[in-house]
Amino acid sequence: MLLVGMLDSPYVRRAAITGTLLEVPFEHRSVSVFRHMDEFRAINPLIKAPTLVTDEGVAISESLLIIQHFEDVAGRSLRPLDGAARQRDLSLTGIGIVAADKAVSIEYERKRPQAQRYAPWMERISAQLHTALDLLDKAAKAGEISAGPELLPSDIAAAIAWGFCRFVIPEYVPAERWPALKTQAEACEALDVFKAWPIDRE
Repeated sequence: MLLVGMLDSPYVRRAAITGTLLEVPFEHRSVSVFRHMDEFRAINPLIKAPTLVTDEGVAISESLLIIQHFEDVAGRSLRPLDGAARQRDLSLTGIGIVAADKAVSIEYERKRPQAQRYAPWMERISAQLHTALDLLDKAAKAGEISAGPELLPSDIAAAIAWGFCRFVIPEYVPAERWPALKTQAEACEALDVFKAWPIDRE
C-alpha cells in the first residue's frame, strides 16, 4: 500500500501514525497537492491528501476511510471495546478532528489577500477552534486523553491537532491557555511512533 501526502497535513499524519500502530505495512510518498499537482492527479484525480493506494490499486480518499481500511487489513481497531469508553473516544476523536479542520480553515483564510478576507468568518472559525481546544484541554486534565501506554484514536487526534496548530498558526493558540493539552501532546510527540512521522514541510 502507498500513503500519499505531505506530513504537514494533520490528516496524513494521523493516518500514518494509526497505520503504524496497527502494524499495517505501507509506504509513504510526500507529494504536495499544491506544488506537485500533476503528480498527485496521476495518483488520484481528486488531488486529495491523504490518498491511500491499496495493494489492489484502489485509491481511497479521506483519512477516516483510510484508517477504516487499515483496521480492516489489521483485523482490529485502536478504539476501546467497552461501549461507554468507545463512545467517549469517538466523541473526543471528533473534537480533535474539528480542531485540525478549523486550524486548516484559518490557515487558508489567512492566505487570501487582505481585501478578500471576511472578518465574521474568521471570528467564527477561530471561536470553534478555541472551543475544541478548551474541550481537549479539559479532557487532558481529566485523564480522558493521554500518551498511552496504549494510544487511542482520541489521544492521537488531540496531539496531532495541537501540533498542527502550533506549527501553522501559533499566534492563534498561545500554549499557556491550554497547558494540559500541551503536556499531553508533547508526551505523544516524544513517542517513537510520533517521531517516525514528524510534521514536515519538505
